[in-house]
Amino acid sequence: MAYSIDLSGRVAFVTGASSGLGAQFARTLAAAGAGVVLASRRLEKLKDLRARIEAEGGDAHVVELDVTDPDSIKAAVAHAETEMGSIDILVNNSGVSTTQRLQDVTPEDCDFIFDTNVKGAFFVAQEVGKRMIARSRGAAPGGFTGGRIINIASMAGLKVLPQIGVYCMSKAAVVQMTKAMALEWGRFGINVNALCPGYIDTEINHHHWETEPGQKLVAMLPRKRVGQPQDLDALIVLLASDQSHFVNGAVIAADDGFAV
Repeated sequence: MAYSIDLSGRVAFVTGASSGLGAQFARTLAAAGAGVVLASRRLEKLKDLRARIEAEGGDAHVVELDVTDPDSIKAAVAHAETEMGSIDILVNNSGVSTTQRLQDVTPEDCDFIFDTNVKGAFFVAQEVGKRMIARSRGAAPGGFTGGRIINIASMAGLKVLPQIGVYCMSKAAVVQMTKAMALEWGRFGINVNALCPGYIDTEINHHHWETEPGQKLVAMLPRKRVGQPQDLDALIVLLASDQSHFVNGAVIAADDGFAV
């Protein structure tokens, strides 16, 4: 028996959609039938992605978003709902990192990471979540209520790694944030889950895997390989769908066993 998930009629808001995993998540959700709002600071990259999604038969809209600016968050979410309708799915993907030993971390480094990875992720989810809650309270009997929030954490939030300690701390906070949201918002039909990817080959880090340090890292991985962005497709579609109605507050590692 064939089995498929159809997201037709749903609107997905994807942050950090201009490249990497965010772009892949957006393409995947669009291919599953969702109307996708592409959100990032890099508008030209978003426009290129929109053209690609439309060429593949999908529906996409572009909105400028700086997750470190509360006014930008409110404006982007409001604009998205004006253009596409109520947001049913949030993929909270924006993230940054630095590489240095803990003794070399400056207050500016810490603020840079936490302002995007923790505060930015929280206030994006809060803005979308408030609208989902309001819809749930005012919905007609039998109407669709609630929504799906997928916070993109990292296996670094589950397993501490050297020289990215502050990033690990920030992603551990995203894991706890997910559980708090699941606990408080579950009664409104909002399912909040965290996806923790392992090492994934994207255009941002592709060159690294060919270097000596990159090869040493690959040799340490359980199956001596890094993942591809499409390796997360099935999980992102499942967590965005009605079929995940019994999955709430889950922290799902997709890291090929690295954090075990």
